[in-house]
Amino acid sequence: MDTRIPRYTLDGVRDAEVSTYPFATEDGLGLSLTRFHRADCDDVVLLIHGLTLSSDMFIMPEHPNLAGFLLDNGFSDVWALDFRMSSRFPYDTETHRYTLDDVARYDHPAALRRMREVIGDRRVHVIAHCLGSVSFMMSLAAGAVEDIASVISNSVALTPRVPRWARWKLGLGPALSEYVLGMSFLDPRFGDAPVLTRGWMFSRLVSLFHRECEVRSCHMLSFMWGSGRPALYGHDQLTPVTHERMADLCGGTGVHYYRHVYKMVRAGRAVRYDRRREDLPADYLAAAGRITSPVLFLTGDRNNVFTDSNIVCHRELSKAAPDLHELELLPGYGHMDPFMGKDAHVDVFPRMVDFLKRKAV
Repeated sequence: MDTRIPRYTLDGVRDAEVSTYPFATEDGLGLSLTRFHRADCDDVVLLIHGLTLSSDMFIMPEHPNLAGFLLDNGFSDVWALDFRMSSRFPYDTETHRYTLDDVARYDHPAALRRMREVIGDRRVHVIAHCLGSVSFMMSLAAGAVEDIASVISNSVALTPRVPRWARWKLGLGPALSEYVLGMSFLDPRFGDAPVLTRGWMFSRLVSLFHRECEVRSCHMLSFMWGSGRPALYGHDQLTPVTHERMADLCGGTGVHYYRHVYKMVRAGRAVRYDRRREDLPADYLAAAGRITSPVLFLTGDRNNVFTDSNIVCHRELSKAAPDLHELELLPGYGHMDPFMGKDAHVDVFPRMVDFLKRKAV
């Protein structure tokens, strides 16, 4: 039986009117929002993916997904953002020097403006993952986005922390990749490249150190992110179909983003990459006192990508605003499986909905 799922399918969300809202950023990129609408409601939810991913992570048809779960549990107007890090766009595999500052300054504010044109002044709640979470929290700290009813931040926010091996990769990898190997981006599909090309050989080299499964895209993703075998999730948390199609869900990415993450990891906090960008805070964590939106910090206790980053961020933000923010540890989960795991609708999504309903006042 052919279990292949078409790329960019919307079949995972049933019984909803689906519409797309393109928009442009001030620095000249075309992005898009996808709306899953059953009925107007007072509390609208915006979903934000991470680097190499896309809105597809929220609408996976092989198991109950987050967009459908929200629609079924009272949040009848759900939006999913595809910003410049989305694998649905070519931007990540083009030669570029984008940083998280660009996402915080341009992408999230433009997306919220476009949403507001449609929904007006209704309450907006945000659920964000990985560098989508980091950049959105940066936007909040910078005052670039306002009037957010609540935020759910998965894995990492304003205090990125990574395992030692990942820190070495972040520090040395971009220069080695660009100037030694001649590759400006890394792609989990390198394993499918023509035999003896650079991508094919690099994938085979990576796979020598990953004997935990036979899926080369899984090996590449572990090399691209974190530290572990595998790094991003537990194999036991995924359906076989999801595991096989990881290269469909996680695209290639330019290595320059790693330089900004590395600068943050070294600083122990989200900081501006280019000191000439005076339109943004030099230290986002220091500016985080202006964040008045309640935040639920989520993290798996097997997080091999950003370890205890959200535990630390919850502690730091709670110093400025005691009792405003919350922390949830997810037993048995890693970095990506809180959204993409086969049982996330049982273990994780109800916690998100409980938080959203308590903040929908």
